Amino acid sequence: MGLTILIAVFGVGLVIGLPVAVTLGVSSISYLLYMGIPTVVMPQKMYAGMDVFVLLSIPGFILAGNLMNRGGITERIIRFANSMVGWIRGGLGLTNVGASMLFGGITGTAVADAASIGGVMIPGMKKAGYPADFSAAVTAASSTVGPIIPPSVPMIIVGALSGISVGKMFLAGAIPGILMGLAMMVTTYLIARKKNFPKQEWQGFGEIAKSFTGAFWAIAMTGIILYGLLSGIATPTETAIVASVYAMIVGLFIYRELPLRAIPSIVIDSAVSATGILLLVGFANVFGWILVSERIPQAIATTVLSYTDNKYLVILIINILLLLVGMFMETIAALIILFVPLLTLATTVGIDPIHFATFAVLNLMIGLTTPPLGVCLFVCANIARLPLTPVVIAIIPFLITNIAVLLAVSYIPALATWLPSVLMP
Repeated sequence: MGLTILIAVFGVGLVIGLPVAVTLGVSSISYLLYMGIPTVVMPQKMYAGMDVFVLLSIPGFILAGNLMNRGGITERIIRFANSMVGWIRGGLGLTNVGASMLFGGITGTAVADAASIGGVMIPGMKKAGYPADFSAAVTAASSTVGPIIPPSVPMIIVGALSGISVGKMFLAGAIPGILMGLAMMVTTYLIARKKNFPKQEWQGFGEIAKSFTGAFWAIAMTGIILYGLLSGIATPTETAIVASVYAMIVGLFIYRELPLRAIPSIVIDSAVSATGILLLVGFANVFGWILVSERIPQAIATTVLSYTDNKYLVILIINILLLLVGMFMETIAALIILFVPLLTLATTVGIDPIHFATFAVLNLMIGLTTPPLGVCLFVCANIARLPLTPVVIAIIPFLITNIAVLLAVSYIPALATWLPSVLMP
């Protein structure tokens, strides 16, 4: 009966629109009260979930991304991407995807990408003659590349949950992230050709060189992060702090668009964002502990294995489950609750942990653009000043593309495991 109450309260919370963190907390406390378990367990388990050193890198990466964004990064990255592909049919759509690939490698979060890139690109695309629904859809879809290309907040969460090296997880996401971006570019181009979207004039190699020079310091941050991790000089947490200091120096003294007086508010905003994530981690850890105590992970594994122990069918079942979960649950909450039991199932049938973690994160990223709770859909629809329905319809081709990439990564392990095995053996 306790498990029924837990699931019922959780479901009602999602239906009425409560934040996922609050829903997890309310459903967990309802279970504890019904079962007569001392409520002191709640803060104990919350603290245990958050007391992981690598999680301290999350505030650092968020701060670094916010400093770079306020320091003029967005416009420079968009200009560079536009100089490269703006002359192709549907060029602004291609620029949108390209900018998200570059920008996401700095922020590590899809929502930040959707809000920052979308705030510039959606009005610009509408003004250039692109349909508003397409502009919002391509922005929402491409924003999901950010948490795949390193650095990545979900990959940090995975490392904290499983003990897998965060550096290896960052590398594992690089090739799938690039594939995902290129596939969306192809989709954008095909739609643009079919609907005769506009294109810009070729601006010449001089513009490419000039725009690259302007964006160099922003793009270089990703290199600094990866070098720190791959060389072993710094932990992910230390790398995040170095990235924050670097972002502040670039914004203040190189780009000179980051006002000194704005830094305190940026730090506060970053702290609020990080607090929201860590609070979600804490509540989700309590929820996950309850599921473990009710032996739900074992039940999932037993149920699946009773039907098949074929690795390829298990991968398909896991993907279907995560796609469904991603439609209704926030990515980090879903990872904390489901990652460990599904990892146990995956390793039982011979799936490499890094391979599994990569396609699991990629899967849940797709959930950010699927109704009814796709956060990036809501962000982009709001910027485009559209109801959700036309944006959902317009994003369907991109969802199909992303699912195709997901299947490729799921069934070709080398796409995820090759780079970590070469650079961090």
